[in-house]
Amino acid sequence: MDANLGGGGHAQALLELLAGTGQVIGIDLDDAAMAAATERLRRFSNFRAIQGNFADLDALLDSLQVEHIDGIHFDLGVSSPQLDTAERGFSFKGGGPLDMRFDTTQPTTAADIVNAASEAELTRIIREYGEERWAGPIARRIVRERPVLDTAALADIVSRAIPRAHHPPKTHPATRTFQALRIAVNDELGCLERGLEAGLRRLRPSGRLACISWHSLEDRIVKQALLRHAGRDPEAPRGLPRGLPVLGPAPDVKILTRQPVTPTDAEIADNPRARSARLRVAEKLPAA
Repeated sequence: MDANLGGGGHAQALLELLAGTGQVIGIDLDDAAMAAATERLRRFSNFRAIQGNFADLDALLDSLQVEHIDGIHFDLGVSSPQLDTAERGFSFKGGGPLDMRFDTTQPTTAADIVNAASEAELTRIIREYGEERWAGPIARRIVRERPVLDTAALADIVSRAIPRAHHPPKTHPATRTFQALRIAVNDELGCLERGLEAGLRRLRPSGRLACISWHSLEDRIVKQALLRHAGRDPEAPRGLPRGLPVLGPAPDVKILTRQPVTPTDAEIADNPRARSARLRVAEKLPAA
């Protein structure tokens, strides 16, 4: 299962590896992604696509009459086509509506949050989901200059709220704020927690879960979920000896990536957006 179908690149790689055996199921919320990936993969008779949120994985699999899967792959966050389409409102490059919805049928947009939330709530969102140290000044300036009508205006407000001496050297100063709003609009972290649990639950023994995260908030959720399922306390202090007794449910996965796999210099040169990617993998253990 490809839980974030996107442009279909990962699904295509899986289908080519399968060489006609088994099947690949692709999930995505985005209408445009579903249409593009379905067209790209139409030559594969063992591919099925279903529109939905991986947070609802149990219901989606039930609707396909699939009980267990051999593998599931998550590629989190926003896709390149979404970033590159100004009308979707995910990017601060160029003007576009403050939208940021993966599912364009849901009611709440980034504009609703930016123009209606209180200063305190905006500060919380930007600090918690963007890990932005200047969350307070950014929220204050947003409230002062509302209504904010498009992505270019928001990016300008954020840039002016952060002292120029503290602008990041390699990224746009609005990057963290845009990330925070996108996460809030789509409940990304809550969906990730539910999707991981469902994915691990539906794996067959020896099945594998792989997850690519793109920022520390996602990676922390993935790491902690895998540690819990491996029978280890994700909150335990560092330096404790290995092999301590497991307190709680017996482990049901084995973590295969002691440290996350990161892109090589060559991969980053080929695709600069890959620089922050982190891959973690776990294997389902046989039932006790």
